[in-house]
Amino acid sequence: METTSVDVGGTLGPATEASAEEPAASCHPDEAQSEYRFTIGDLAREFGLSLRALRFYEDRRLLQPRRRGTTRLYSDSDRSRLQLILKGKQLGFTLAEIRELLAAQVEERLDLALTLNPEQITAQIDHLERQRAELDIALSELRAAQQRAKTVGSGLTA
Repeated sequence: METTSVDVGGTLGPATEASAEEPAASCHPDEAQSEYRFTIGDLAREFGLSLRALRFYEDRRLLQPRRRGTTRLYSDSDRSRLQLILKGKQLGFTLAEIRELLAAQVEERLDLALTLNPEQITAQIDHLERQRAELDIALSELRAAQQRAKTVGSGLTA
């Protein structure tokens, strides 16, 4: 089994696969087997996440897979929710904000753009622009410090 550390929301490396994962099947006798057809390993591989990241989202009640024993089974709807969670993170939303966006959605119309009102979009753009400005300042200061260190270092060896 290959393991790679990944931050709980990131996509920093190959996903881990649990070799003990069973094939997907329904948890409840009255549910169609095809409804819950993804295992945690399937989604981890598809989205480049660690199993830990998916369990983290489950702990935060963003995903709610069905269980068959110790096997987590995900539906197409769960897969769509995960896509939105990752898109929300990419757009800079916190998990609490993502949870609110998901709660506001109609299950059949899972699209992040449908749940954002113009004020939310403007507020998020402003937030990200402030973050970018702060990052630009930090990068500028670090580059200046790096240049000073190079200058001092080259003066010592000359």
